[in-house]
Amino acid sequence: MADRISFTLNDRPVEIEPFEISGVSPMTTLLDWLREQRGLRGTKEGCAEGDCGACTVVLERGDGRREAVNSCIALLGQVDGLSVRTVEGLSGPDGGPHPVQTAMAEADATQCGFCTPGFVMSAFAFAGSGEAAEPDTVHEVLAGNLCRCTGYRPIVEAMGRVAGLAVSPPAVPGAIPVRTAAAAFDGMFYAPRSLDDLLALRRAHLEARLLAGGTDLGLDASRARKPPASVIHLTHVPELQTISATDERLVIGAAVTYTAAAPLLIEAFPALRPYLSRLGSRQIRNLGTIGGNVGNASPIGDMPPVLLALEASVRLVSARGAREMPLEEFFVGYRRTALAPDEIIESLSMPRLWPHEVFFCDKVSKRRDQDISTVAAAYRLRIVDGRFEDVRIGFGGMAATPKRATLIEDALKAEGFAAAIEAIPRQFEPLDDWRGTAAYRLQVAANLLRRLELRLAEPSRVMELEAL
Repeated sequence: MADRISFTLNDRPVEIEPFEISGVSPMTTLLDWLREQRGLRGTKEGCAEGDCGACTVVLERGDGRREAVNSCIALLGQVDGLSVRTVEGLSGPDGGPHPVQTAMAEADATQCGFCTPGFVMSAFAFAGSGEAAEPDTVHEVLAGNLCRCTGYRPIVEAMGRVAGLAVSPPAVPGAIPVRTAAAAFDGMFYAPRSLDDLLALRRAHLEARLLAGGTDLGLDASRARKPPASVIHLTHVPELQTISATDERLVIGAAVTYTAAAPLLIEAFPALRPYLSRLGSRQIRNLGTIGGNVGNASPIGDMPPVLLALEASVRLVSARGAREMPLEEFFVGYRRTALAPDEIIESLSMPRLWPHEVFFCDKVSKRRDQDISTVAAAYRLRIVDGRFEDVRIGFGGMAATPKRATLIEDALKAEGFAAAIEAIPRQFEPLDDWRGTAAYRLQVAANLLRRLELRLAEPSRVMELEAL
């Protein structure tokens, strides 16, 4: 018999029988299961694509972390072995409203109420994070929750009241079995627990979709209502969850989330702090993975231009062995990669900045928050005595794939920024779509190079302008 899906929901253990008994597929979204199977309708569906935050629930980790996630794009099989809390699972010490709920009510932050449970769950995760209610932090916390009624002032006020709130540690689900081998839910959702199990499953099921965070694949089940026929879930494989660093190099496993990778990336490349804060919302970054963003091979993905500029390489493994290649060779066409059918991405690695090197990155999108880039660019420059000794530039949104700008690099090293800007039309034939015309993208790329020139010539002034 297929394995049961087991997890904790609001401090109580849950076991879901195989499909032929329960009628519940592991491809069901967590949101649909909560509402339709458990009657927990405080969690709402607003957009069905992880943008509005009405569906926000919290994953509670054994180490005390609480992470807000979008339940509309999370598949039920993804929460096997985890602990989930919904708004119905909140209560105060006396059994009454939780202090976060009280703060929202007292600040008159409830408004029509449809989006309120999502705000409450984001605030609940924030309250236990130890973060101060600084304006930029509150803005980032709330970026994934949209209110359509009125202004955010009372919600922001409530966030200030709950910052640093003492919260009890999440319950550790002792009744949930710790799986040490691969699980198969109904023969279509596979959850390997080791790299060997994963590679064996990949070789046996070439048609299966690889699922890490699911922030893109989950749309098939939520918005399109056409979940994949079979999935291999990656996030329980320890080898894909590694993060390591030496004095020379960083290595990040393919299933490491943006949230988990951010501290190391920002320490090594400080310019990534504002960039990563605009990469989706916290809900998205708590599920989404860097390896998934690379494997998805979207020409407008946020991380590939950064990784191209940082001279990243990708390690690919299969039951046949392993190989490593520069990331610029990995993208071979529109949403096509060099990945063989039986291979998976194990990790990405990149060198730290060498002496005299600087790194910058930019993202231009229709909205500041919660939007895919129209053009993204990243630059790694080695400058000695005012001269460019080495230049690496990556662009997204300017071609059918994320692309390294070698002609622009050569022009910048040889003749400076004016020549680099003139080289843009020779380097790229940009996308032309509803996010931006080809002409617009060419102009944006030129403007970004001008911004880079200003950064290097007058960094304090550019920082002032970018803060506006």
